[in-house]
Amino acid sequence: MDWNRVEGNWKQMTGKIKEQWGKLTDDDLAQINGNREQLEGKLQERYGKAKDEVKKDVDDWYGRQSW
Repeated sequence: MDWNRVEGNWKQMTGKIKEQWGKLTDDDLAQINGNREQLEGKLQERYGKAKDEVKKDVDDWYGRQSW
């Protein structure tokens, strides 16, 4: 997957990310700034999920996006 699309359009993607993961705050999103590893870490922190589960969730979300 080409995560660069998310990084390059981070400001536009934050709305979609908040729709999917509502527990993330605006401050979280500003700190993540498109970095996938930081996104996964924040999701683990906020939702209490295992790293591999969060990775799969992000992959699934990315795959559903219409580019």
